[in-house]
Amino acid sequence: MSHLKEEKTLVLIKPDGVKRGLTGEIIKRIEQRGLKVIALQMFNATKEDLAKHYSTSPDYLRSIGEKTLSTYAKYGLDAEKEIGTKDSLEIGQKVHGWLIDFMTSGPIVKMVIQGLHAVEMVRKLSGATMPSQAEMGTIRGDFSVDSAALANAQKRAVHNLVHASGTVPEAEVEIALWFKKNELCPYTRAEEDIMF
Repeated sequence: MSHLKEEKTLVLIKPDGVKRGLTGEIIKRIEQRGLKVIALQMFNATKEDLAKHYSTSPDYLRSIGEKTLSTYAKYGLDAEKEIGTKDSLEIGQKVHGWLIDFMTSGPIVKMVIQGLHAVEMVRKLSGATMPSQAEMGTIRGDFSVDSAALANAQKRAVHNLVHASGTVPEAEVEIALWFKKNELCPYTRAEEDIMF
C-alpha cells in the first residue's frame, strides 16, 4: 500500500499569510505532521491564473451567494442594503471578484505536499475555512480571526491564510494547474521507516 504514502495535495499560502511572515510556520506544521513538501515556489498570481483555479460556474457562484445570504441573515444584516442585491448569483459574482482581488494583492506561496492521507491531514492542519470557526491548534485557529460577516461588510475576501485542496481528485487538477510534472521532487524522509 505504498501508494497511500504518495497521496498529494496542493497548498497555497495566500497573500495575508505571506505578508504576515507565516510561511515558515505553515511549512513547519506540515512537516511536523510527517508530510513532505515536494514542490515549492513563491509567485504573483494573475487574474487569468486564478480564473482557472476558482470556478466561475453559475452553480458554484450561486452557492457562494447563498452562503453569503445566510451569513447576513445570521447577523441580522440586510444584504440588499449592504451590497445592493439579494440575488445569490450576483452576490456570488461579487464575492468571487473580491477573492480574485485579494489573491492578486501580493505574493503567494504554492506547494505540493505528499504523504499518508495528505489531503485530509492538510485540511485538519488548516482548520475550518472561516477562521472565526477554526479550532485552536490549527493554522487558521491560531493565526486568523477573520469572519465572513466582517469581510462582506468591508467588501473583500475572507483572510484565511491558506488554500488546501478538498479532495484527491481536486488536488490532482489543482496540482496540474500550478505545477509541471518535472517540478515535483519526491524523496524519502529519514524517519519514514519508523513512522509507517
